Amino acid sequence: MTTSLARCKAPDVQRTFAELAAEAMYREIRLTPKPGLVDRVNSGAHSDMDFALFMTSIAAIAPWFSTFFNVGRETARLAGPQTLRAIRPTGLACEQAMFNATGGVNTHKGGIFSLGLLCAAAGRLTQRDETLTQRSLCRETRIICTGIVEQELKTTGIARTKGEQQFQTYGFTGARGEAASGFMTVRQAGLPHLHTALGQGEFEDVALLRMLLGLMAANPDTNLVSRGGIKGLSYARRYSRRLLKIKRLPADKLVNALLRMDAEFIKRNLSPGGSADLISVGWLLSQLPPE
Repeated sequence: MTTSLARCKAPDVQRTFAELAAEAMYREIRLTPKPGLVDRVNSGAHSDMDFALFMTSIAAIAPWFSTFFNVGRETARLAGPQTLRAIRPTGLACEQAMFNATGGVNTHKGGIFSLGLLCAAAGRLTQRDETLTQRSLCRETRIICTGIVEQELKTTGIARTKGEQQFQTYGFTGARGEAASGFMTVRQAGLPHLHTALGQGEFEDVALLRMLLGLMAANPDTNLVSRGGIKGLSYARRYSRRLLKIKRLPADKLVNALLRMDAEFIKRNLSPGGSADLISVGWLLSQLPPE
């Protein structure tokens, strides 16, 4: 069900959107079972984090979403990349709050990036009295991220970060590329599965699991590449596509299939963390009208 943000006054939109961003993180971590990922059943392929740590992390991150939104409002009349530069200090401060809460464990760096951008985009749109929709929010995010891949991943020297290495080797752009595309993977490979399932009367958690499969099948997840190389990524995508091809897979069989998938991912030390972040993005977008 979409929220009535369009009828809210500006301060209420800021509060409501920030609350939705935090809720998107909670929806992701509570979603179970998620192959290779931390959920309510186990820690997936992770030995340094668990469900309780994620809940602690989200509590530390949540207050910052309103700040992202406010910076977007303050820079609404400037070129998009200037908003990106303006929110960097907030992003770094938010990440530090996360690390302080988790004892240095990176639980949500990707989520902070993606959801922080969406909050800033919502702030820009609200300040200009433009309607918040899936389309307008993704378009504004794309504008904010203009040039981000070229500026932050392309290098003529030796790649220093994993992101630069994967870009040089495979052309994968990770979270930056997804945001710069206006979350194209979410809109094309994730949300259609969510909307179809909800339209057929399925519970939201089941619909989100189907969206996760769609995301894993399409997303060039750099977390999977970091852990299992290109073979690990290919394995996860093939596995997801195989399950998606099973027409009208009942909810109980879907859950059992994902539990088996979880065991296989754990055995191979695979964790689709990039797709996990996109679950949050997809849920947040689903709270807005498409147009």
